[in-house]
Amino acid sequence: MASKQSLHLPMRPFYQCPKCRARPGRPRQNDLLPRSFTSTVFRPAIAAPPISFSSQENLPPPNVKNARVVPASPSYFSGRPDFTDNLLNLQALLRKYQTLPTVTSGQAPRVAWRTVSQYRLLVGEPVRASKYHQVVEILKRLNQIHPAVMPRELHQAMQIYKRDVNPYAVIKQPSVVDEDGRACGIGRRKSSSAKVYLVPGEGEVLVNGKSIINIFGRIHDRESALWALKATNRVDKYNVWALVSGGGTTGQAEALTLGTAKALMVHEPDLKPALRRAGCVTRDPRRVERKKPGKLKARKMPAWVKR
Repeated sequence: MASKQSLHLPMRPFYQCPKCRARPGRPRQNDLLPRSFTSTVFRPAIAAPPISFSSQENLPPPNVKNARVVPASPSYFSGRPDFTDNLLNLQALLRKYQTLPTVTSGQAPRVAWRTVSQYRLLVGEPVRASKYHQVVEILKRLNQIHPAVMPRELHQAMQIYKRDVNPYAVIKQPSVVDEDGRACGIGRRKSSSAKVYLVPGEGEVLVNGKSIINIFGRIHDRESALWALKATNRVDKYNVWALVSGGGTTGQAEALTLGTAKALMVHEPDLKPALRRAGCVTRDPRRVERKKPGKLKARKMPAWVKR
């Protein structure tokens, strides 16, 4: 067999005239010669002089025009930076203090948190109700930490989410019997309100200075006004003097029922279970629904006419 031999072809000589040599962009003869990829010749590297950060004198002067303002919070570029910072801060506090002893939700202090609309006004951002619900859930969990070991940092962080006026902190003053033996009770129903004074007596009833028969013509309204006394067999043991205003006869009669029950519980607190079973203690929140535009009443639609 014939062995393979490398063929060395001679390179074509390159001739260049003096005029073409002076033109720019023409390749030189040395550029067409083969070069090796490795070189054993060491050349000095061209680099910038080293900068010593230990001394401020060697630092270049700051360029104010090219300076970039760095935001204080990484949430600056999000749609809701303040809300995101608040949520991340509460989550960090929950991870930090989640091992502290807690109490049940019934034993925790009652706190009225801000509503979604109040929080939006506070941060000035369009926060969704579902997103703010996450914040409230974390606040409820942090509020269950035992008050004896509540950290000061956690107390200050939760303070901004509380309402300005806490309705649970208002302690209702208990009603008492005055020196004349009167007990006062206030009842409301629909747009009617009644203020009832109850004193021990023989069963006389005066409403706005008149007899109950002159005020309420219907027997049902009279029985409804004195239902708290009838349900406890106390009709002939107390005198009732009441002031009613607003609404109609039905609303005023049921407002008298609630006011009479409250005044009766001042005289005899043990009657509260019996009055609750009779339905005299609970305030009825139902009201007349407003009329809507395009409808005859609250929900009644006009008759459909084909032509």
